[in-house]
Amino acid sequence: MPWDPHNLPDLAGRTYAVTGATAGIGYFAAEQLASAGASVVLASRSSAKLEAARAAIRARTRDAQVDVVVVDLASLARVREAAERLSALPMLDGIFLNGGSMTLTRGGLTTDGLPDLVGTHAVANFALVAGVLDRLSETARKTGRDARIVHASTGFVKRWKPQIADLRDVPRSPVLAYTQAKTATEVFAYELDRRLRAAASPVRSLVAHPGVGVDAKTPERAGVRDHTTRYQRNPFTPWAQGKDAAAWPGVRALVDPEAEGGGFFGPQNGIRGVPVRVEPLVHTVAPPEGVAEALWRQLERLAGVELRLPVER
Repeated sequence: MPWDPHNLPDLAGRTYAVTGATAGIGYFAAEQLASAGASVVLASRSSAKLEAARAAIRARTRDAQVDVVVVDLASLARVREAAERLSALPMLDGIFLNGGSMTLTRGGLTTDGLPDLVGTHAVANFALVAGVLDRLSETARKTGRDARIVHASTGFVKRWKPQIADLRDVPRSPVLAYTQAKTATEVFAYELDRRLRAAASPVRSLVAHPGVGVDAKTPERAGVRDHTTRYQRNPFTPWAQGKDAAAWPGVRALVDPEAEGGGFFGPQNGIRGVPVRVEPLVHTVAPPEGVAEALWRQLERLAGVELRLPVER
């Protein structure tokens, strides 16, 4: 059956976490999950914005179960704290790793001295996965259905191929620096799924890219996207979609019963449209021998954490 993003499966009894959930794609992903009955945990760095997002979701779905977790992806210490809170949840069926800095200014560093884009998109999410993997695995064992880790990517990864051998060596172009971070994200996502499968884990790792979502076509939500929100102009507006529709691929990757580990979802025509399965990019799903292993070791070193796969019983 064709996927209908306006009529999601019944998600009652399931719990999903979404990072970067106070605006844009992250907010709308959380709103859509809650509207289908899921309990949703909003994760972002601003307590005030988290409360505004929670209120906006409850204004549309009155009985929505919405919790919040403060996480600053620019601080590995704060990431560890957030992972501990998420791991303390009774259940966690999936996490949408949507958050990360969008400040395209060269030279920016995280609290830990990492390049801002790589640090918040690749390294922090690696650390977050390491912290919640046990809870995802335990939830899957209890429910008998797989748990999902969905990594947000970008169409830029298809266009450019920056090096990822040394993530501290950042391209001069801000767009290429962002693409470097998302290339590392994809390579890690597919390697994670391969390792999970080899370990007979019930957790699956998938990738989603949103196409192009723009403010001009995004519906308003009080306190989240309204007349008080800074408007970001985008030259692709005539061909683009709202950020509500840009959230669809990530949501489908999280909840489609037929989605498989290692899957890649994006809009139908690459820029906008209903979310469909698309072919993964060869240079990220099957990089040259040793690349994925080297990236994994590099992410462990930069994150200061060993990502251990749960031992399945």
